[in-house]
Amino acid sequence: MKRIIKKLTETFGPSGYEKKVRDVIREEIRDHVDSIKIDKLGNLIAHIKGQGPKVMLAAHMDEIGVVTSFIDKNGFIRFSNVGGFFPVHSLTSRIIFENGRIGVIGEERRKGMSDPVEMTKLYIDIGAKDKKEAEKLVPVGTFGCYERKFEDLGKRIIAKALDDRIGCAILIEVARKLKRKIKNDTYFVFTVQEEVGLKGARTSAFRLNPDIALAIDVTGTGDTPEARKMAVNLGAGAAIKVKDRGMVCDPRIVKTLINIARRNKIPYQLEILEMGTTDATAIQLTRGGVPSAAVSIPSRYIHSASEVVDMDDVGSVVNLITKYLKNRAVV
Repeated sequence: MKRIIKKLTETFGPSGYEKKVRDVIREEIRDHVDSIKIDKLGNLIAHIKGQGPKVMLAAHMDEIGVVTSFIDKNGFIRFSNVGGFFPVHSLTSRIIFENGRIGVIGEERRKGMSDPVEMTKLYIDIGAKDKKEAEKLVPVGTFGCYERKFEDLGKRIIAKALDDRIGCAILIEVARKLKRKIKNDTYFVFTVQEEVGLKGARTSAFRLNPDIALAIDVTGTGDTPEARKMAVNLGAGAAIKVKDRGMVCDPRIVKTLINIARRNKIPYQLEILEMGTTDATAIQLTRGGVPSAAVSIPSRYIHSASEVVDMDDVGSVVNLITKYLKNRAVV
């Protein structure tokens, strides 16, 4: 899977600009599904036909990013966030814009080094000599995202945009492993604009009207020094979500996932996330309501240019979802 993860994470794709990511996914999954459609908003919907309930699996293609909002006389760019952009993670990070231009994030001098890093004090240096040159290179309204290469540490990997390209890679791998032998009518949905309001999940779920839904996304961990207390550790298995800030997962689906994990000796842990949510929150409220849950990949340094996941956890999530789909999904 590392080849696909590398390819996905190194592809440009902030919210609203998922086309390049979508093209990669379509190429990787097309031989493992019965059909592929792109909807009006840009969601990629891959389908494996089955006689059982209609199951929707969702992983979002977009990553956090920036958009230029002002250029000063010296060519330094002020910018706005696209999604949950954390200023503290960003200092001296490189940004790549849609046209390939690279810049580096700097900041105005703080009164005290212990003062917080503020978004309004940040700028991007693209090497322009003045405003006129900068406007030609990255005019106001140009989108960008972190530029950082994939790093393979063996069992663990580092990359930008593992949120949620790792979820996309998992769905591709699940489709490959199923070999179209499935008891559920299954839709693999690669959604757009999750980071700016779960938009793709909402529209695709309305179109599909699924019986059951699972979101595949990252979650934080509580295993780093003085971390926020959380019973999720890197390398301890698939994180079956119980609750996050946006939803309570359907207890019936949670129980089924736990039973499958135990029966097949798949490492798992239970996730209660105090901050953040997933596509499942939007799917759950579609039409008359959809029984929904989520399976998460433990990740360190989320929404930074250097997110970290453990490949054993990735394998556990792949196995758990594959086993879930090989049985008739019920609630």
